[in-house]
Amino acid sequence: MRCSPKTGAGAVAAISLLLASTACQAGDLTSTTGDAETTITFLSGSEPTDVALTEGVVEAFEAANPDVAIQIETRPGGSEGDNLIKTRLATEDMPELFEYNSGSLFQALNPTQSLTLMSDQPWVAELTENFAPTVTADGQVYGAPWGAGSGGGVMYNAAVYEELGLEIPRTWDQFMANNEEIKAAGKTAVVQAYGTTWTSQLFVLADYHNVEAESPGWAEQYTANQVKYADPPALDGFTHIEEVREAGYINEDAGSTTLDEALAMIASGDGVHFPILSWTLESLAQNNPDAVDDIGFFALPGEDEANYGLTEWQPGGLYIPATATGPELEAAKRFVAFVASQEGCTAMSESAFPGGAYGMRSCTVPDSVPRGIKDVVAYSEQGNSTPALEFVSPVKGPALEQICIEVGTGTRSAADAAALYDEDVKKQAEQLGLPGW
Repeated sequence: MRCSPKTGAGAVAAISLLLASTACQAGDLTSTTGDAETTITFLSGSEPTDVALTEGVVEAFEAANPDVAIQIETRPGGSEGDNLIKTRLATEDMPELFEYNSGSLFQALNPTQSLTLMSDQPWVAELTENFAPTVTADGQVYGAPWGAGSGGGVMYNAAVYEELGLEIPRTWDQFMANNEEIKAAGKTAVVQAYGTTWTSQLFVLADYHNVEAESPGWAEQYTANQVKYADPPALDGFTHIEEVREAGYINEDAGSTTLDEALAMIASGDGVHFPILSWTLESLAQNNPDAVDDIGFFALPGEDEANYGLTEWQPGGLYIPATATGPELEAAKRFVAFVASQEGCTAMSESAFPGGAYGMRSCTVPDSVPRGIKDVVAYSEQGNSTPALEFVSPVKGPALEQICIEVGTGTRSAADAAALYDEDVKKQAEQLGLPGW
């Protein structure tokens, strides 16, 4: 594999300069292509975890397929990376392989025109029920899972649970009763980390399984502007933030606490619950290896114990642009099939921390993952999970994290916050040109 700042003649000069400056920024990925008959290029993210995952999987594939060599390019993240992906597809300058978001951002790529159809590939039958829709357009599949998913719920200190004789809560009332026991024991019941602003959203976002369970089809109605966050059951997420604050269950320094500090509180047992995404267990395991076996994860409880389950963030997607042809197209399809196999999932697990389940029924995570990840995967394996709202609706307002912080710090009521978020969402939906807005 080689890192190669490849740009085609059709790309504008600005994009060429951008690619030249970012293609090798993640480090020296250069190696020889050996006796390979076909060489293709893979555009990957530039974050260290992205690079580690890509390098590991490419190395495993090349070892099993010596007639194919893969060059790796990297791209920036965030909106800059989004624009780069769209530009390279539009200018027909996209490499034979690229990884990108699944769900609503995948839909924004105009997949039926810009991507290679995958529905005829044998591995498609093994896609999980939750993942398949996130790479499907007009009833056809255009991508495979890239990396693992993640659970949205509550990280907790199981050693403290055992010490206090607590059981995993399956309703919100049970969760609040546990919080009261924990507070009485002199510990912080619910850790909040508003110093890392995105973490503030989990009481709302991780509640989506409960919303959908109580009101089936809510996402479709939400996308069509027929239901609101200001009304139950979606209002509950904002109300829960308010309730834990008013009960005195959160840390006093929540406004400045960072993600790493919150994870340290959970690891030490000074804090017992942390509403968060499960991939953050990687940081906890790295910084507190002696505590990781004491850290579990459970789904955010709702009102109905019978419908208890996990809100699940889906893996990203691996795609082939429609411009790929000939031997390069066939080599790219072989790589995608490898990634979608247990051999490929094993390579992913060995290269990067899996934060949850893979998007293939045929793939398993290794037994070596921490206890909390096993807890997350169990929900998926039991069919007791729902894709997060962002994977089934394109509507998400940019101000949600700040609005949630206002509720968590007592500067705005839950009801006012939900109504404000509905207005924030409206602006974005109108920009997307969605009908009904």
